[in-house]
Formats: sequence, C-alpha cells, structure tokens
Amino acid sequence: MALDEGLLFASDSRTNAGVDHVSTFSKMAVFETPGERAIVLLNSGNLATTQAVVSTLRQALHSERPNLMSAATMFDVATLVGDAVRQVIHHHSSSQLAQSGVDFSCNFLVGGQIAGDAPRLFLVYAEGNFIESSPDTPYFQIGESKYGKPIIDRVIRPSTPVDEAIKCALVSFDSTIKSNLSVGLPIDLAFVRRNECRVGLRHRIEPEDAYFGSIRRAWGQGLRKVFNELPDPEWLGAGREQGGRP
Repeated sequence: MALDEGLLFASDSRTNAGVDHVSTFSKMAVFETPGERAIVLLNSGNLATTQAVVSTLRQALHSERPNLMSAATMFDVATLVGDAVRQVIHHHSSSQLAQSGVDFSCNFLVGGQIAGDAPRLFLVYAEGNFIESSPDTPYFQIGESKYGKPIIDRVIRPSTPVDEAIKCALVSFDSTIKSNLSVGLPIDLAFVRRNECRVGLRHRIEPEDAYFGSIRRAWGQGLRKVFNELPDPEWLGAGREQGGRP
C-alpha cells in the first residue's frame, strides 16, 4: 500500500503443490542501508522461480554489475527486478522441465525509498515489465486476491493512517485465509516510513498472535451483526401473499 505516511507491505507464508504438500516460506525480501535506502520485495507464483530471482538479485550485490544497492532510483530498482524475472523464467522455460507443463510464472511487488527519491511502489509482471502505483490506485495485490480485495477497495486511500491500513491488510488476509487453503499464516508485515529510508516496522504474525485473533473474531461477529440488521426485500412479502415464489 502506498500511503502518505509511507509504504506498507504484507505477505503470507504458505506455498503448496496440492492439498497434501503445504510448506511455509517467507515471500518477503528486504534490502536495506538505513538512512540511505530501504527496498522491499514481495512475491507470488512458482516458488523455485521466485527464490531464483531473489538469489540472482542478492548475488549481484557482490559484483560490479548494477544492483539493488547501487541503483539511483526506485524505477531503476524495478527495472533490475524485471530483468531478473525475465532471465530466470527464460532459463527455466528453455530447460527440459518446461516439457512437463510446469508453470514458471511469478509476480513481484517492489517498493521502497532511496534518499533523494520519493517512496515508490511497482508491480512487476512475469514478462519483466511493470506498472507504478498512483493516487487513484494506491495499492497492489498479487497471488490470491479476490477474497480480500473488497475490504481494501472500500478502506484504503493514500491518506489512510498506517494503523488503519494494517488493520485493513489483516482483515483482507483473514477473509482470504477463510476462503482459500493456498493462503495461510504466518503473515509478514513491513513499513517504510516516508523520508526515513529504513524499515521502521517489521513484524511476523504467527497463528497464536492475540491481536490477529481478536481482529478476526471481531470482524466475523461484526459482519454477522451488520448482515442481520439489513432490511429484508420489500417484494418478498408481496410474493408470498400472492402465492408466488420468493
């Protein structure tokens, strides 16, 4: 989420290759020199592809090649991530594994701030190209998003305070977890406050987290309460009186 206060990132940690093969891997990677730059990557898609992309980006840090810690702007950072995604997917797709029908695609969210540049948030596609957030579109979602998207659409604006944005992100994840087995705890949170160029908040929500438990109980109870208070359709009673089908 691209907020006036800074950039908020949240990711779950579940990967699966079927209902009987579920594992936990962090989908968040942080590259940081506090005060100079803070870059956060979130990923979705093929686990081998995303791990290879992050490893490629980390290896470049120890070379003379352009890398995330030498890039002049966040646009350059997004370009480097896109290049790495394209390189890894091309390598995997040209191997014998491609003949087995494996889907090597992935997506990345890339955001952060470099001193002298504004905080920026990008969505990098499997093809390596990307788009940037805007005041009209202040957030991006990748992976399984349809169940948790409605609450974000209703709440998040650039002016949304970070504490409310965190609540919204957690409710969004809870809605998704409730309806889709491919998403699950732990949830990783990170916040890069505007003009601090560092990750000021990094928190992992485990299954026993008391705050998350209270949020999901209150949200479930609140939804049921509001639903019960909604008026019945006026034409329902008329249809019954006339012997029609409601």
